[in-house]
Amino acid sequence: MTKKLAFIGAGSTIFMKNIVGDMLHFPALADARIALMDIDPGRLAESEMVVQKMITAMGAGATVEATTDRARALDGADFVITAFQIGGYKPSTVIDFEMPKAYGLRQTIGDTLGVGGIMRGLRTVPHLWAVAEDMARLCPNALLMQYVNPMAINTWALAERFPHIAQAGLCHSVQNTVEEIAHDLDLPKDEIGHRVAGVNHVAFFLELTHGGQSLYPRLRDGYRAGRLPKPPLLMPRCPNRVRYEVMEHLGYFCTESSEHLAEYVPWFIKAGRDDLIEEFGIPLDEYPKRCEEQIADWATQAEALRESDSIEIPKSHEFAAEIMNALTTGQPITVTANLPNRGQMPQLPLGAAVETPTLVDSNGMQPTMVDDVPLQLIALMRSQINVQELVVKALVEEDRAHIYHAAYMDPHTAAELDLRQIRSLVDDLITAHGAMLPAWCHTRRAA
Repeated sequence: MTKKLAFIGAGSTIFMKNIVGDMLHFPALADARIALMDIDPGRLAESEMVVQKMITAMGAGATVEATTDRARALDGADFVITAFQIGGYKPSTVIDFEMPKAYGLRQTIGDTLGVGGIMRGLRTVPHLWAVAEDMARLCPNALLMQYVNPMAINTWALAERFPHIAQAGLCHSVQNTVEEIAHDLDLPKDEIGHRVAGVNHVAFFLELTHGGQSLYPRLRDGYRAGRLPKPPLLMPRCPNRVRYEVMEHLGYFCTESSEHLAEYVPWFIKAGRDDLIEEFGIPLDEYPKRCEEQIADWATQAEALRESDSIEIPKSHEFAAEIMNALTTGQPITVTANLPNRGQMPQLPLGAAVETPTLVDSNGMQPTMVDDVPLQLIALMRSQINVQELVVKALVEEDRAHIYHAAYMDPHTAAELDLRQIRSLVDDLITAHGAMLPAWCHTRRAA
């Protein structure tokens, strides 16, 4: 039976190309109906052109439709992917960086935790809820796979408001990190075994093996001797020392990049400690720089794709098409997925969004129970969950007070600013984002 994919935010042409291109590699999905939706007609037309060229290049039987009507795209879908950034780089990302910087609060990425992540969650969740509401009417049995940050906040909030919509948050941090470790240790990435658990961007490799032997002794010895990390493979501006330093003190390697991890904890970006920034090579304002580069790169790639007669379609390392194929054919696969905690991580609060190995087959997505996470890692994960839970609470209850509470509890923000500064910064951010935030955010209540 022909499957339908609704891709919401399809104007992200290069990312969309990876996901749809992956689909076309699977015989069970090669005749899919692909509905592309975006609010930008120009970028949507580019994406439609790319998909049509891929279908032709692969000799696939798939069809593609482009629309600015979300309901039309979702109607009858079997799978839904969301990949959008509410508020865009300008103005919202710029606000999320420039305003905290005026208070002396410096960030690297600002899309997952911290005041940047909090604001992004407040902007994003209402739009994900709108997608889920349409799904409940138009495709209630579809699986929503969201590639939107802040991943954990989004996944948690979706489950709170729409518990009957099947959903998973998907990230590529595990795949990227395995590639980085393989690079550092001169090993084929496909030969590295691993077991991961935690919360998105603060999950850890509980097991990391090659040939049945733990790789941790080699990582620790290499770091202590100064041989590791090597110049980075994926993020040239960041030498990846933060993750090695955290491993040295907590015993395990984090799944997310050093530039991300540096702003989730209180230990690296500190007022008056530029020596730490230099020693660990922390790229402050990394995300704005990356946005500028990606905008230019996307334009260049889109132009090349438009002018090319043929398109190369290598398979990416994203999980979405693997999941769609497993659900369609019953051929099992294990992926790392973010799902509401229904007991698969009993050391963390029920309901929180947790990231664990997940079996996918015709029975759906079945997370693996992980109940042996070392306590020091659980403590760090809880510090992230504290912020996530308060943001979700603010959204569900429409209570501005919990926005302040979330910011107060953020580890990095609290390490840099006092309570009054944090409150004032939150006020300024809410005002600056204006209509990008839900109307209730602008209603003041007692804390």
